[in-house]
Amino acid sequence: MSTRNGGEGRGQDQGLGRRRFLTTAAIGGATIVGATALGGIDADAAFAAPSPSLDPAISTSAFAEGRITAINGSVLEVAGSYGDQHLIQLTNATSVWKLRPTTADAIRVGDGLYARGVDMPDGTVAADAVWVNIVNLHCTIRGIAKDRLHMTHGDHDHAVVGRIVAETTTASYLGGALTSDLSRVRIGQAAQILGAWRPEDDSIDIARVTVGH
Repeated sequence: MSTRNGGEGRGQDQGLGRRRFLTTAAIGGATIVGATALGGIDADAAFAAPSPSLDPAISTSAFAEGRITAINGSVLEVAGSYGDQHLIQLTNATSVWKLRPTTADAIRVGDGLYARGVDMPDGTVAADAVWVNIVNLHCTIRGIAKDRLHMTHGDHDHAVVGRIVAETTTASYLGGALTSDLSRVRIGQAAQILGAWRPEDDSIDIARVTVGH
């Protein structure tokens, strides 16, 4: 979904970008179906166009997004961006992405979430994959330090700090293969940043920086 900014207008401007999280889940009868029944579960799948279920037993998929306001056992209470409320049910088949594949223990109140799953009779959305705090921003590189990139984003050049995470951050140049070598990132370049927003300081942990086409 995106990185949060201090100002209200800024938050609205980047809200969807900062909080786009994809939760995929399906329960057919008493059988838990894996996330792949509803589509991809990698980070890029969070921004892909909705696709039909790959499992004929699942006719439609449900979507939810917003901020996590409470965690009650395996249920996430989510306040949507448009005033709606969601209950996201995690299952033993739930895949979790938060900068990298992780577990439900990494999910915190205040995190953002975009969920794709299956509506259940009790009003929950059964999820077998969740993308937490996922950010996909088009930025301009304004400064480069050893452990971070300073960038601007949007029509009003909002400042964004991207943190370089050891053994996690990768780069792609001109559509090439991913590499841990960031030495070709230059000030003034346009870049696409995929990563995880940090609510505590409004920065982004960078999973991937893409420059060129």
